[in-house]
Amino acid sequence: MEYIIFDLEWNNAYNYKINKGMNEIIEIGALKLNEKLDITDTYKQLIKPRLSKRLRSSFKNLTHITMEEIREKGVDFDEAFAGFSRWCGNGDVIFLSWSTSDLHTLAENYLKFTGSADVKFIKKYADAQKYCMHFLKTESNNQVSLSKCAESFGIVVENESLHRALEDCYVTALCFKKVFDSSLFEQYVSPCSREFFERLVFKPFFIDKPKFEDFCLYEIPFVCKYCGKEITRIKPYELVSNSFKSVGKCSSCNKKYWLNVRAKKTYDGIVVSTKAFEMNKKRAKKFDS
Repeated sequence: MEYIIFDLEWNNAYNYKINKGMNEIIEIGALKLNEKLDITDTYKQLIKPRLSKRLRSSFKNLTHITMEEIREKGVDFDEAFAGFSRWCGNGDVIFLSWSTSDLHTLAENYLKFTGSADVKFIKKYADAQKYCMHFLKTESNNQVSLSKCAESFGIVVENESLHRALEDCYVTALCFKKVFDSSLFEQYVSPCSREFFERLVFKPFFIDKPKFEDFCLYEIPFVCKYCGKEITRIKPYELVSNSFKSVGKCSSCNKKYWLNVRAKKTYDGIVVSTKAFEMNKKRAKKFDS
């Protein structure tokens, strides 16, 4: 068994094709550890950006990476990750990063630049931050920074050396090694399939159209809470705050209702929630005809 601790530095670039910002990977850093958690190899590579030719000030101030350095030492995304994949090898490897944000960014970059979110060379993954937090006595479940975790474990870190990919890997490795327990760690390891990565990058969204895939707003039934008869809609639906809203009347007892339908597209399908609120008598009279 080997362990690969990786870290990514990314620049927030604007993607004009999708009209929103995207975290574009600028640097990869990684350490390879053997079964005794001794470092056996390192990997470091700068990547030339495709989406933006400018680095944000916040990124430059944090990492001290410059465009001059990237032009001198950087390679294209495909070349960088082809080299990283070869370096990782095909053995029994568990990949780790500090929080899952790097894994999300990696899958999003793969989807953008290769057409598929599937990072094939990663077969097993564990969140080093989540694992290390198991050993920290904190009053909340808020995420703990790498530097704070190192401090809690008695590991001396020069803060100015953080926020470069390879340097962050060294600190993560020290924290991981400090509290490593093989049987406990197994519980934090997830198998990584194509579906695993597709789920990472899928962003659920509310449906704002009356008909979308298998969802049809006009086929959603409502039933009167008093007599169990069907509620008939007497006003067109309006989209308000991601919900379709209308007014209905019981076909039997004439009770009036506010109708609410919300539909959300998830990776596994469409989730529909409905609510019917009885109107008070004063409001109900306004809909008598």
